[in-house]
Amino acid sequence: MLLPYSLTDISVMDHKALLEHCVAVLDSFNADVQSVENHVNKYLKHYGIHNEDEQIFIVEVFSGCVRYLDIMSIIVKGFYARDGKNTLRSEQNLFIVLSYLALFRLDELEMANFRQFVRSQDINKMYKFLQFFFNEKSITTWMKDEWQKFYEHVFVQTKLVSPLRQWLPELSDMLQQMKEKIDNVTKPPKKALTNTEIKPFNITKPRPKSVPVPEPIPKMEKRKPPPDTLYREPSNIEKIERIRQENRRRAEERLMEASRKQFACANPEKSQKTKEKIQRILTEEQSKLDFDRPKTNKVPTFLMTPLSSRSTTSTRRNNQEVPVKMTAAAILREGFLYQQREAEEIKKLESLEAGAKDKSDFERWQSDMKRRDLESELADIERRRLEGKLSHEEAILARQNIVEENKQRVSEMKEETQKMMERYLEEKFKEEQQMKQLVEDTMQGHKNAKESKRKLKEYKQKIVAEVAEESRELMRRAIEEAEAEMRRRMELIHQIRAMEAVPAIRQKFVDLTATSGHGLLSEMSIVELRERLALLRNAEKENEEMKRDEILASKEAKDQLLLDTLETISKHRLEQTKAAAIKLESRKKGEPKKSSVQTEELSALQQRLQEKRQQRLQAQEGSRLAPNTQSAKRTKSLIDQKKNLEESRWKELEATRERTAQLIQQSYARSATRLNTMTSVT
Repeated sequence: MLLPYSLTDISVMDHKALLEHCVAVLDSFNADVQSVENHVNKYLKHYGIHNEDEQIFIVEVFSGCVRYLDIMSIIVKGFYARDGKNTLRSEQNLFIVLSYLALFRLDELEMANFRQFVRSQDINKMYKFLQFFFNEKSITTWMKDEWQKFYEHVFVQTKLVSPLRQWLPELSDMLQQMKEKIDNVTKPPKKALTNTEIKPFNITKPRPKSVPVPEPIPKMEKRKPPPDTLYREPSNIEKIERIRQENRRRAEERLMEASRKQFACANPEKSQKTKEKIQRILTEEQSKLDFDRPKTNKVPTFLMTPLSSRSTTSTRRNNQEVPVKMTAAAILREGFLYQQREAEEIKKLESLEAGAKDKSDFERWQSDMKRRDLESELADIERRRLEGKLSHEEAILARQNIVEENKQRVSEMKEETQKMMERYLEEKFKEEQQMKQLVEDTMQGHKNAKESKRKLKEYKQKIVAEVAEESRELMRRAIEEAEAEMRRRMELIHQIRAMEAVPAIRQKFVDLTATSGHGLLSEMSIVELRERLALLRNAEKENEEMKRDEILASKEAKDQLLLDTLETISKHRLEQTKAAAIKLESRKKGEPKKSSVQTEELSALQQRLQEKRQQRLQAQEGSRLAPNTQSAKRTKSLIDQKKNLEESRWKELEATRERTAQLIQQSYARSATRLNTMTSVT
């Protein structure tokens, strides 16, 4: 669509205003909130732009920038990544608008109007961006490849690359003019007429001042020519890229393998450790029902063994015992506990002497209630077990019905799959024909590769020459700056030496017995201050000795208290051990046998379970197929595959557990090393 807006007679200020409006409407646009048409209409209404030609220009430029934003974004991102690192990010919409005008509207605007748009902005900024954008090599190589990711090859070649290459000579002239303006290159002035020469008076000239001779500055060494490797791409990049792709492929395969086998270690059977935990939990729950159990320590193993083997058992126990260090707080806490228990026993005996009632009847009733609760709980467990088996048999029957339905569905799906395969083969044949044609077109495009390589080599040689010229100019400037710095340093050295030649009086006398003379009440000399400090030190030493004696006395009293408490604790522990051993023997003699639980409800459940089981077995017998040779071979191959798969899974599981054990062992070793380090430091 051509712009109906005439730009031939517009001043530079009007070009600048139009460009600023296009950038502003693009800055305030948010595609998630409102549409393109609503946003541009609100903008024109808000800023009072009523001229029809100006409205059409702003609408067309804004719509085109939004439509082809992917193309302009490639150019702007490449500019910021390479040459525009010091350019503000807030100006990227300005570059997008200029890129759109150069790519899609240059034939309509012509060079005069486009040059006015460029001149309305900062010349340094525009020169840097346009020099990057109007590079023929970049347009025909990486820009073209990036544009073809979003649009077809024909559109990119005919609508973007070819029109822009036609305008490149005139655009290059514009860039050259901008560069001359930046460098302040002016035309050579005309030769003027010679004026009358003025001769100075013949008077005595003053004697010139002597200038210090600076140190000689080393000359530059002759530069080596650039190596040949500068003009060809290094081979390491291709190797690194190939290795990176291979590593990525392996990582993806390992991730897929790990995701596929992450549940391969599941084992429905409970391990020995799990069974022990379940048994320990059940034992703890059962022990909670014993309300009158005395809270004593466990019976030592050497008291439960016969007298003949007690000596060997005690010897082994002594060898395996780990010494436990009792702290002062633990000793006092346990002693206080035994004192409380003694007080409770004395109080209980006093109440019995006063005529309190015996609780043997209550204990008998309590044991009967516990036995009844245990029987009801066992019956409930048996009922739940039978119900679980019954639901299992019903699930098996339902699964058999589902298998029959699935067989019928599979036969229907096979027929449909055969038809789809035929259609797929036809489409694949058509695609192969298209691919052959595409390969022929690609081979035709590779013939111009040699010409492109020659142009690339000439371009690199030009870059090397420019870099060498810039290096020589920089070195000349550096030499001039070094000479000026050397002169400044020589003058500074002369001034410092003159200042050092002036003598200075640095002698000062101090009287230690005299005061400072400020007129204060607490004013004293240094000698008096030293005497008072010595007296204070002596007083502090006496106080320290007195406190040390008091601390030693308190420690001796505390040690005596701990020894008495330990003696009391040892007596109580001995009595508790004997009482626990006697109680254990009595329990072993009077332990009752468990009785079986059987009710009418359980009998009915067992009968239903037997009926369902018979029904399932009859259904299996009816659906069983007669074996043949092919099915037997296929079954055998499936069994072998299953065994191999299980073996590989178990090996993977064992390797995983070994790695886990190694990691745990390493963490334990590190924690032990850290603990030893902390102990040695403290």
